[in-house]
Amino acid sequence: MNYWTQSKDNVYVAAHRGWSEKYPENTMVAFKAAVELGVDQIETDVRVTKDGELVIFHDESVGRTTDCPEPIKVIDLTLAEIKALDAGIKKGEEFKGERVPTFIEFMDYIKTTDLKTIDIELKEYPATVGEELAYSVCDRILKIIDDYGYTDRCVINSFSGQLQEYVRNKYGNKYRQHVYFPVGCNGTTTVDPYSYAYCCCMFGTGGAIMADAEEFDKMQARGVECWAGASVKDNDSVDMMLERGATLVTCNNPDVVLDLLRKKGKHE
Repeated sequence: MNYWTQSKDNVYVAAHRGWSEKYPENTMVAFKAAVELGVDQIETDVRVTKDGELVIFHDESVGRTTDCPEPIKVIDLTLAEIKALDAGIKKGEEFKGERVPTFIEFMDYIKTTDLKTIDIELKEYPATVGEELAYSVCDRILKIIDDYGYTDRCVINSFSGQLQEYVRNKYGNKYRQHVYFPVGCNGTTTVDPYSYAYCCCMFGTGGAIMADAEEFDKMQARGVECWAGASVKDNDSVDMMLERGATLVTCNNPDVVLDLLRKKGKHE
């Protein structure tokens, strides 16, 4: 079955760290709310704990989104210590007690849903944690994706060009890879990332919310899917995205974006 039927006339909506505007990001309540809303994709982030467990977490440190009062890194905490943190209270009292999910908990839930696709961001970079750990974490994540039957239903996302090239060199075309524009967003690279990318998030420069139309055209001419990022959140930015030919948008407020696209006849 082909799960990748997005187009300029059927723009997919991806929930950025779940429905992160309304719910605590990267928690099960945010993922479940987004799926129930009817999004086409969940975008999320995977890190490793001190004792080698894979957890869903965006930042390097836990302070911004949990009740931990100190800037402690995820990689310096055990899973038990991570699970003891409250990942919901900072979003609101009603979310008190939400916990950081493991990657397995996330996949166990996703496999029970009708969600079309997932976007998994690899957060442990060779330049940060060393090549051995970064590559082993990457391999473990990809194996879990395979084991759950999502190889053809995921894109692999990372701001580390070195890690993206590792995936391409080791696995060839097995996985769809999600890169970024402008090219500097991909970090250190030895290969043109657009030469192997399935899709590219078209960030703007100089304060613009997305790349200009000419850059969209160039990327599309290379056969790379053009996606829009979380700066798209209202009618004007949705119209801009549609005019430039984006086929997917990753957003924090999927309720608003889905409603706008449906009213414009651009989401099935």
